[in-house]
Amino acid sequence: MNSTKKQARVAGLLYLVLAIPAPIGLMYVPSKLIVSGDATATADRIRASESLLRIGIASELFPQIIFIFLVLALYRLFKAVNETLAQQMVILGALVSVPIVFLNVLNEIAALILVSGADFLSVFDKNHLDALAYLFLRLHKQGIIVVSIFWGLWLFPFGMLVIRSGFIPRILGVLLMIAGFGYLVSSFTSLLLPQYEKLVGQFTMVLNFGELPIIFWLLIKGVNAEQLEKRALESA
Repeated sequence: MNSTKKQARVAGLLYLVLAIPAPIGLMYVPSKLIVSGDATATADRIRASESLLRIGIASELFPQIIFIFLVLALYRLFKAVNETLAQQMVILGALVSVPIVFLNVLNEIAALILVSGADFLSVFDKNHLDALAYLFLRLHKQGIIVVSIFWGLWLFPFGMLVIRSGFIPRILGVLLMIAGFGYLVSSFTSLLLPQYEKLVGQFTMVLNFGELPIIFWLLIKGVNAEQLEKRALESA
């Protein structure tokens, strides 16, 4: 049981380490560099703040590496609850979403190259390079929308495992599934009804906070020892 509590706290620590830098690359950096509808201004901002975009890239990749270890830690914690759901959590959480994020970062790297002033780009004029750099940053944003589908989907098996576990409060599992629903609604609205993206995003952002309580529960409380012991006796 001490081992299970330790596994839970390790998962909580990984979850927290993942969550801290993620908003930098996903929200802060784009807000500082992208000027909506203005390729030239956007490219000029990248040239002036190349290091900021590189920090954004790092803040996307580092959490994904941590995410792999987080999902594996959660798998070890919950596989005894329901191995099928635990496997679904691993597939949707790491095997699908992580490669998408790594590939999507190539769009930002392409934007950096296009504004770098490299000699081989001299065949293009500045306006063309600026437009291409802006295009790749827009593609990066669309890539985040696509991967958000899987950031939502993996929370459903995760939430079900929490609900069925008995050693973590069921309400935390319900909140995880609500957060997953928020990701899905936000993503499909952006893809299918972009004119409502901002309006719906204000609502779904609140739902996404449902993912936070499980982080602090795992980190501070770990698992409910009494319920874990009861479950072990029932299994025996």
